[in-house]
Amino acid sequence: MTKSVAIIGGGPAGLMAAEHLAGKGHAVTVYDAMPTVGRKFLLAGKSGLNITHAEDYARFVTRYGAANDRLCPVLDLMTPEAIRVWAAGLGTETFVGSSGRVFPTAMKASPLLRAWLKRLENLGVTILTRHRWTGFDSDALLFDTPDGPKRVAANATLLALGGASWPKLGSDAAWVPLLEAEGIAISPLRPANCGFDCDFSESFDTRFSGQPVKSVKATSAAGTTQGEFVISRGGIEGSLIYAHSAALRDALNRDGHAALILDLAPGRTAEKLVADLNRQDRKASFSTRLKKAANLDGVKIALLREVSPDANRLNANELTSLIKAMALGVKRPRPIAEAISTAGGVPFDAISGDFMLTSRPGTFVSGEMLDWEAPTGGYLLTACFATGIAAADGIDRWLAAKEA
Repeated sequence: MTKSVAIIGGGPAGLMAAEHLAGKGHAVTVYDAMPTVGRKFLLAGKSGLNITHAEDYARFVTRYGAANDRLCPVLDLMTPEAIRVWAAGLGTETFVGSSGRVFPTAMKASPLLRAWLKRLENLGVTILTRHRWTGFDSDALLFDTPDGPKRVAANATLLALGGASWPKLGSDAAWVPLLEAEGIAISPLRPANCGFDCDFSESFDTRFSGQPVKSVKATSAAGTTQGEFVISRGGIEGSLIYAHSAALRDALNRDGHAALILDLAPGRTAEKLVADLNRQDRKASFSTRLKKAANLDGVKIALLREVSPDANRLNANELTSLIKAMALGVKRPRPIAEAISTAGGVPFDAISGDFMLTSRPGTFVSGEMLDWEAPTGGYLLTACFATGIAAADGIDRWLAAKEA
């Protein structure tokens, strides 16, 4: 007998679960508060959809922090290679970039989403937009719609409402109080893969906001990585910062202060840098000496002055130590609405191994609603896809057990 499944949230996790469940013969309806589904998915593909990562799979599954143990077996359901095969089945060929990130050859999300929605339509999936979930009424679901309140009964429900980043695209965390009202303790939502405010001077902000800081190494509790970042108005952002954002955020929460250690001249050894600095004419300007000895550009030199206003008075050894290990303090993460993703959410101890809320049988959770985080690089989308499938499998087993 066909069973009805309500999926609340039309992002990657919800749509993947819909495809999986419809393929098993269930009657699936996806409800989304926005006028169209997949809005954050489309935003992620605006500058090239990073759909997964091609690094060694044994390394890949370690990227999810405290949730590794719970997510590792789930990722086997939709591995990076399986995602590439799935995309190809929708007419989207992919390639591996120089950093190991995997992108569609067309570098856009829209063709993939259009083909995906067509497949869901062919599978019989119904998508209802402008349906904002407002809570439970016993075993039924309540929605606000353009036609007024609606009450929906389904044999099983999947919540795939996302986190709290980019709320204008739909993931506004309005579900948090709804689940808390059901007695479910939610881990506080926090920004992940985010920029930070710094205590920059007004003159530095005015002159360098928007400029990239290229070819640096950054070190935090997350390890050491090389890349570049951007000076934003009052702070820092960019891929290199996102790689360290969780470590910086947690240090701020724990200690009240945090700093990113920057090597501004990663291609030069300390010994060579000392020698090159000692060779400079002391009558030359500080900037000229740094450009000739360390090949530092204007923004790097200005950063040195922001961190150490008396840097020009340091001897070669002291200046080398500053250049090779400059502690750039951060004050706070940027607001969660600006973050690429979020940490926190429904804790894993609140769900079963099948991703069902233990306090609400028949209600399942997937995607970024769950308390996990990962760096950028395709890891976020991969886990959303995989948890969508895991929850779909859990729903299928639960419905079969109820019928038996």
